[in-house]
Amino acid sequence: MDASKHQALDRYEPDTALTRLIRIPVRIVVLVLVLPVRMVWDLLAAGWHAADRTLLRPLGRGLAWLADTLVLTPLSWLFTHVLTPLALAVTWLATALFIWPWIGLWRYVVVPVAKYGVAVPLVWLYGTVLTPLGHGAAWLFTTLVVGPVVGLWRYALVPAARYGVIVPLVWLYGAVLTPLGRGTAWALDRVWQGTAWVLGGVWKGLAATGRGLGIAVTWLVMTLLVAPASRLYRRVLAPVGREIADAAEVAWRIAGYLSRAVGRGIAWLFRHLIGVPVAWAYRTVCTPLGHFVRDALWAPARRAALEAGRAARGALAAARETVRQARRDAWRALVGGTAGARSGEPLGVPARTLGSTTTVPSAAQAPETSLLDEKLVKQG
Repeated sequence: MDASKHQALDRYEPDTALTRLIRIPVRIVVLVLVLPVRMVWDLLAAGWHAADRTLLRPLGRGLAWLADTLVLTPLSWLFTHVLTPLALAVTWLATALFIWPWIGLWRYVVVPVAKYGVAVPLVWLYGTVLTPLGHGAAWLFTTLVVGPVVGLWRYALVPAARYGVIVPLVWLYGAVLTPLGRGTAWALDRVWQGTAWVLGGVWKGLAATGRGLGIAVTWLVMTLLVAPASRLYRRVLAPVGREIADAAEVAWRIAGYLSRAVGRGIAWLFRHLIGVPVAWAYRTVCTPLGHFVRDALWAPARRAALEAGRAARGALAAARETVRQARRDAWRALVGGTAGARSGEPLGVPARTLGSTTTVPSAAQAPETSLLDEKLVKQG
């Protein structure tokens, strides 16, 4: 809590003996309670930052790259090279098959038929037939119906209603009902004034009694309840709460300093007890040993394996060539002459499976001699 807040609080509540008495124990207790929480909080925060820096961010970048490579780029290519041309083609086809025929039908069939087949005849009928007929019907209705009704209303119904109903009612209201109503209202007004005077006196007496009783009850409540509660809050609860809040803030800061100090100590111990020896062992033992193993054992063994492989492949090639030569010599000894001299005999032998001497009945026949061997046989 800053100095301005302390000044604002001290302006209303002075520093009392109770405040000074509970300040140090409360701060010690709160520090003991807050320190484990702050250390756990700092540990979780450090773990979160480490996980975010070493795991979540690379994972997020990898997922973003995978999404861009496997989803967004193919979708963009599909949308650009397939869906957009397909949508344009479908739009053009739908316009050509559905919209343009309806536009032509509306423009060249429906509109001319409606204009010259319906609208023009109706306009002519209205102007030449219905308008004169309507004027004549209006004149006949005015002469035969409206004129008699207006005359009956003006010269019969209005005089009868005025002199038979309205004039007598007006005389009755002004000469009889008005004086009678005024006398009744004067009498009721006098009665109401007398009743109000009596009720007003009674109400004033009751109000005076209730006001005194309310003042007494209010004084008792303020004296027995509000004043002790206010004094308890102002002298005990507010200082205790303020000190607990200040102690929690101070303890949180101190716990942060202690937690950082403990964390630095643990990091220093881990670096000097584990990291430095491991780095020294890696630099001084593992690296030279690895170089020795690589240069003295692995490289010669690898070269020897390569040379052995080359020698084995050369021996296998020589053996295959020897077998081929022996087979060709045996074939010449048995058949005599070249294989192509007899046109009725097949030039090839049944194919053999790889690594086996058995023939495959379903396999196609193929010669097992090379092109150079066949040329030598022909030259014979």
